Amino acid sequence: MESNRITDHDQQTLKESIISELEGTLLKNPDPFSYFMLVAFEASGLIRFTLLLLLWPVVRLLDLLGMNEASLKLTIFVAVAGVRESEIESVARAVLPKFYMDDIDMNAWRVFSSYDKRVVVTRSPRIMVEMFVKEHLRADEVIGSELVVNRFGYATGFIRNDIGSIMNRVKALFKGERPDLGLGTLVSGPSFLSFCKEQQQPPFTANRNDDDQFIRPLPVIFHDGRLVKRPTPSMALLIILWLPIGIMLAVIRIIVGLMLPMWIIPYTSRLFGGAIVVKGKPPPPPSGSNSGVLFVCTHRTLMDPVILSVVLQRKVPAVTYSISRLSEILSPIPTVRLTRVRHVDAGKIKKQLTEGDLVVCPEGTTCREPFLLRFSALFAELTDRIVPVAMNYRVGFFHATTARGWKGLDPIFFFMNPRPVYEVTFLNQLPAEATCSAGKSPHDVANYVQRILAATLGFECTNFTRKDKYRVLAGNDGTSSYTSCGDHLKKLVSTFKPFLH
Repeated sequence: MESNRITDHDQQTLKESIISELEGTLLKNPDPFSYFMLVAFEASGLIRFTLLLLLWPVVRLLDLLGMNEASLKLTIFVAVAGVRESEIESVARAVLPKFYMDDIDMNAWRVFSSYDKRVVVTRSPRIMVEMFVKEHLRADEVIGSELVVNRFGYATGFIRNDIGSIMNRVKALFKGERPDLGLGTLVSGPSFLSFCKEQQQPPFTANRNDDDQFIRPLPVIFHDGRLVKRPTPSMALLIILWLPIGIMLAVIRIIVGLMLPMWIIPYTSRLFGGAIVVKGKPPPPPSGSNSGVLFVCTHRTLMDPVILSVVLQRKVPAVTYSISRLSEILSPIPTVRLTRVRHVDAGKIKKQLTEGDLVVCPEGTTCREPFLLRFSALFAELTDRIVPVAMNYRVGFFHATTARGWKGLDPIFFFMNPRPVYEVTFLNQLPAEATCSAGKSPHDVANYVQRILAATLGFECTNFTRKDKYRVLAGNDGTSSYTSCGDHLKKLVSTFKPFLH
């Protein structure tokens, strides 16, 4: 029915083509150096990250001398030489999209998204940006340099199809026809801009009258990597200088947390720069013949049940699926390892509830962004004494979750932050009419709890699961090998159509 409303002018518009520069146009930042810093850190490690930072003055000097292509090739070589191509692809899929999305110029995107055929030109190697611009910005083609990879699958650090070949590749892509509009800067993009019928340079102005029809980029729901902020040279230097202090501080915080009683930790955490913000009134400890309370929490980090126990000032056991042995050893509270076999897990949870309170995170995995994953309905079948708890956290330098890295380091990275802050909001216990005892289905109860927790935090509810997260970030389902994520990203697009308008 919608197609019948398209006017002749709209039909003409849908045939138009656009070609846009990525850096400095679709992205606000014209310098891709910080994204190479991300690749160096996440794909290789701290040594390469530091080396690339040390070379930044040389890179900057070459730029000032007008030797932009030489500085770019030097940056690429240091960032990726000797790194597996598969690892670079993994970083491009799991880490970079979040930072690219944070840097999007929405006014440029409004212009770019209004055309039917969309092409992006980038100064970075194609492998770094292709997934983001095709899946999140809906570009049809990406024109960028190609990394040279040896027969063993390692990047040599050299590139093919550099900046100088862009014009020929644009002509070949459009088969001699000129694109209707070119977006770019006069400094770095005149070669393809001169080929376009019309040209526009930043800054772009938005037409606010088109807000109702404005299509937003596909949001980044899942992302990985340890760094919270994009490592510009100044931020990268700050991170490197902080690391030794952060490691010592994390060790002290963990040792103190393991040695001191629960009731004193909120006070000592302030001495070491941390903070716990509590909202709402927690229920009293179990007494008499009543079964324990099931605390249903949002899952932000592995620290969620620990922080909850600190707030309650008693050790409340937590059910877990696949935390590392190191995390279990460091945990100051009891953990109940589940099997993902439904009847077995149900028996374990019921048994634990007869002994006292229990903590469960029905999302099954952590999510960093303001979204809640689908809640497993198992918890709703086992008890009517359900207390929803909204958990959230703030960190400055390092994320305390990972899908690609070693999960055993998650608590350490959390405590390495200068001022880690946890927010705990207790909601009222579910009334009897909202539980399964009133005839509600377990799925209805789980969905209701998800909605009220999302509303408390200002988050969005989704139907995505643990498997969805790992297929996007790690190329597997969290338990078995899974190499292709293209179909899954298409699912993300179709599922999130309501977010795109």
